Amino acid sequence: MRHIYLADGVRLRFPKRSEEFDLGVEIGIIAAQMEMGLREFTRRIFADNLDQVRALAEKMSYRFVYEPLEDGWLEVTFLYGQARPALKLVHSAS
Repeated sequence: MRHIYLADGVRLRFPKRSEEFDLGVEIGIIAAQMEMGLREFTRRIFADNLDQVRALAEKMSYRFVYEPLEDGWLEVTFLYGQARPALKLVHSAS
């Protein structure tokens, strides 16, 4: 049994459910947040969900970056839309 992070300081757990159920709940929460059209949000997920998160993010026009945490957890930040190019000022030598 694992905790599912809902928000800062708020965790859920389902004592009589399987790990697959927990992974599904994590994906459901992420999908709901994407459907709300949030421009940016951060979730703490179990690393086993990364491939499914990647597929969902692609379909919903999100990109994401993640940072590994302890015990197989990841902190994932989702960003809606395309990344804007970084413009640089270039000085010409004359």
